Amino acid sequence: MSKKIFLFTTYCFLLAANSLPLTAQKKLAADSLPLAAPKWQQEVHYDIRVTLNDNDHSLIGFETFQYINHSPDTLTWLFIHCWPNAYKDQTTALYQQLSKIEERKGKLKKIKENGYINQLAFKVNGIPALTQPHPQYADILRLMLPGKLLPGAAISITTPFFVKIPSYFSRLGHEGKSYMITQWYPKPAVYDSKGWHEMPYLDQGEFYSEYGSFDVHITLPAAYVVGATGQLQTKEELEMYRQLGRTDLAETGSSPTGSGASIKGSSTPLHYRAKDPAALKTLDYHAENVHDFAWFADKTFLINYDTLQLPSGRIIDVFSWYRPNGNKEWRHSISYIKDAVLHYSKWIGEYDYPVVSALEGPGNTSSGGMEYPMITLITSPKAGREDLDGVIAHEVGHNWFYGMLGSNEREHPWMDEGINTFYEFQYEAEKYRSNSVLGSMIPEKLQKSGVEEFLNAVYDVLNQLKTTEPIESPATAFPSEFDYGIVVYAKTAVWMHILEKAMGKDSFEKGMKTYFSWWKFRHPYPEDLRACLEQSTDLNLDKLFDLLNKTGML
Repeated sequence: MSKKIFLFTTYCFLLAANSLPLTAQKKLAADSLPLAAPKWQQEVHYDIRVTLNDNDHSLIGFETFQYINHSPDTLTWLFIHCWPNAYKDQTTALYQQLSKIEERKGKLKKIKENGYINQLAFKVNGIPALTQPHPQYADILRLMLPGKLLPGAAISITTPFFVKIPSYFSRLGHEGKSYMITQWYPKPAVYDSKGWHEMPYLDQGEFYSEYGSFDVHITLPAAYVVGATGQLQTKEELEMYRQLGRTDLAETGSSPTGSGASIKGSSTPLHYRAKDPAALKTLDYHAENVHDFAWFADKTFLINYDTLQLPSGRIIDVFSWYRPNGNKEWRHSISYIKDAVLHYSKWIGEYDYPVVSALEGPGNTSSGGMEYPMITLITSPKAGREDLDGVIAHEVGHNWFYGMLGSNEREHPWMDEGINTFYEFQYEAEKYRSNSVLGSMIPEKLQKSGVEEFLNAVYDVLNQLKTTEPIESPATAFPSEFDYGIVVYAKTAVWMHILEKAMGKDSFEKGMKTYFSWWKFRHPYPEDLRACLEQSTDLNLDKLFDLLNKTGML
C-alpha cells in the first residue's frame, strides 16, 4: 500500500535544506541453485456466490472452499479469518489501533456505520462443524474439524455468510452506493513451516494468505460497473467493457502527450447504457495463483481499456476504472499502468497474470492506495501527473511484491512495501528525475543529472532520516504512521540501494530475478531472499543483512 509515506516530505525538507548532497558477475539459472526445495505450503480453491443489496449495504453469500494439506502435520482444526468483524465495535483490534496512532485517529470520525459478518454455519465434507471464538480477536475463529486432516489430504468446507458493509474509512466499505469490497469473505489463515499465522485485521499492517484459485459469482443491479481480481468470464459484459474502454481511451487521449483535454468520451455513464438498470445481473470471475479476491462496484465508473504485449509475446488486458468528477489525470492512467508493468517485468521477471488494472477510489483519501491481485484501488484526488504515475507504478508493482511473491506482510512489511518502493524510486528517477518522498525540493541541477547520480543523492538524504525501529520489525511495532513510513518504505529502499551497490548492478538484478523465479506463487521469508542473492555474487551478505536490524543511518 502506498499510504504516501510521502506524508513526511516536510521532515525531509528540514533535513535536506535547499540542496541534496552528492556522493559519489555470474550467470545463474534457477534450476542450478544449491538451495533446499521451496517450503511446502497449503492450497485453497474457492467458489463464492455473493449478492449485493445496495439498499441496506449488505452482502449475502455462500462459500465453498477446498483446503489441501500439503504440510507434514495432521490438522484437527483451522483458524478462519472473518475480517468484516473488525468493523464491529470499539473493542476490536482495528478500532483500538486507530485510537492509538495519532495520524489515523481521524478515521474514527468517519465511521457512520459499523460492519460485521455473521450467519456462518460451517460444514466440513458435508458434516456440521463446531467453531470456537478466538480468545483475543473478534475477527478470528477456530474451525474444529470433524475428523483428522492427514498430510496430503483435502477437505471441502462450506458456509453461508452475511456481511454488513461499513462506511468507508479503512479498506472494506461503502461511500453512498460506491462499494469497496475487500477482506470480505471467510478465509483460512496461513499455516506454514513456522506454524499458524492468525492475525486480526488492522489498518496499519497488511496480510498473509494462502495461494490457490477463485471462482467468484457476483450478483448486483445491472446499473453497476465492476472492477475485480481475475478474468471476467461473463462474455457479454466483458466485451461491453472492452468496447466502451477502447472508445473512451481513443476519445480522452491515451498518454500524457495525447490531445485529450477532457473526458468527453466517457460523458455517458455506463449505467445509462444498461438495457434495464433496475434488473439484476451476475458476473463470473476466475483467478489462478492468487491469495485474495477484491471487487469494486459503482454506477458511474468510466473505463479505459487497451492490451499490452509483454516481452515474451504474451498479450494481457489492461483496464483503468475512474470517476467522471475525479482527478483528471486519470485519463492518462492506461499509459502509466502499461509502463509500470513493462518496467517491473524487465527488472524482476515477467508479469504472470492475464489482466492488470487500476481503479480510482472515492475522494475521501481513506486509502492512498491498496493493492489486490490484478487490481489496485488508488485514492489520490489531488495528485499531479508525476505523482499519479508514481503511485500507480507503486500499486501495480505490488503485483510482484505481494501478489506473485506472497511474503508475510504483517511480520516482514519491508519485504513487500520497502522492496517495492525501491523499484518505484527507480521508475520515477528514470521517467522524471523525481521522487515521491522528496517532491518539489529536488534542486533543478540535480533533475538534469543522470539516473545513477540522481538516485545516489536521493538515497544519501533518505539515509540520514532518524529512526528508532529497525527495518526488520513487524508492522505492529511502529508507534506512528510516520515511523512506519520512514522505516518500512524509505529505509528499506535505502538498504536495497546499498545492497545493489555492494553486489554490483548486474549481480543484484540476476539475484532478484532468481528470487522471483524461485519463489513466485510461494511464501518467501527474509532468509530465502538472502539465499537467492548470495548465489549471484561472491560476497557473503552477512553484514549487509545485519543492517536490517540496525536503527539510524545504514
